[in-house]
Amino acid sequence: MTLANDATPFTLSAEHQHLLDQVDRFARSELHPLAERMDEDEWWPEHIFPRIGELGYFGASISEAYGGAGLDLMAAGLIAQGMARWNHALALSVLAHDNLCANNIYRNGNEAQRRKYLPALCSGKAIGALGLTEPGAGSDALGSMRTTARRDGDHYVLNGQKLYITNGPVADILLVYAKTDREAGAHGISAFIVEKDMPGFRVAQKLIKMGYRGSQTAELVFDDCRVPAENMVGAENKGVAVVMSGLDLERAIITPLCLGVAERALELSLDYAKSRQQFGKPIGTFQMVQSLLADMYTAVESMRAFTYRVLAEAASMEVGGGGRGYIHQLTAGALMFCADQLHRVLDMAVQIHGGSGYIWGTEINRLFRSNKLLEIGAGTTEVRKMIIAGELLRDLKHHG
Repeated sequence: MTLANDATPFTLSAEHQHLLDQVDRFARSELHPLAERMDEDEWWPEHIFPRIGELGYFGASISEAYGGAGLDLMAAGLIAQGMARWNHALALSVLAHDNLCANNIYRNGNEAQRRKYLPALCSGKAIGALGLTEPGAGSDALGSMRTTARRDGDHYVLNGQKLYITNGPVADILLVYAKTDREAGAHGISAFIVEKDMPGFRVAQKLIKMGYRGSQTAELVFDDCRVPAENMVGAENKGVAVVMSGLDLERAIITPLCLGVAERALELSLDYAKSRQQFGKPIGTFQMVQSLLADMYTAVESMRAFTYRVLAEAASMEVGGGGRGYIHQLTAGALMFCADQLHRVLDMAVQIHGGSGYIWGTEINRLFRSNKLLEIGAGTTEVRKMIIAGELLRDLKHHG
């Protein structure tokens, strides 16, 4: 049997490549100049979200009817990749705003909620955040959740804390999870849209981080915070479906962030290998350095293949889907692999840069300090392994 050699390599469509190139040019000219100050001072550039909204880079996968771009998850991922190359801290804040808050409301909210909140989020006039993790609820965010919500007339009254919340200090609109049935465990959780000016809500403290320092992170407190009942997203006690589908999409969209950082680290390392002179010649002529560069290149290309595959496959995930099955396994695997490979790439990049890579103010040092978060956030590496193995061994649950 003869097989025709008509297979084509997996590449971006012309439209997707054009979008990535556009975002890359914007991020290089307007986001990269902000990165050093954001890292040094944990500074938040207030002008940048409206600017990103003005260019149409928010709401990539949200219908144009609500102010979005009406594109797909691949487009949203390419925006994250292009921004992460030049300002990974802003890319993270964009991801939390766009994917965790706005897209969650779009996928799971009702028509009134979409009309009320999405236009401001898509324009960048309002900043979004997600409130899930708590002081005592990290990897077991659902089972250990202590924030509660009780019905009081036309409102729910929220009490509790949320910790490590990206965009927390600057958010205007937050998607917050709370227990509405304390006895039901993970199946007694509901989702609420909270506005920063609602009575009883406050930012307890802004947290100072090792990496992603310009991306603002906070502890939030709800002290008899009154939220209109109409702000519940989905049905009461059905928030677990919102959480799980959101987490799978979050993992899918973080993988291109890993890729963007890795691409920039390779670019910086190549430039340094060509320009840095030792023993009378560029260090790029030394085989040890060439070996590191070759390993970095293959890691980046492997990340690219897995990243684009998971974005393409997660794009068709139905509303209410996720949290189980093949896509749950694939998104966990993609992020686990890409975060691990990024760790390797950045370690090699600092090795190539030598002493300058260890100096706080250098760009490669800023990238190096960013890595660890991606092995912790959106479910730790260990949780990702549990998800993958759990799906692979699902049939064993029927035995013993």
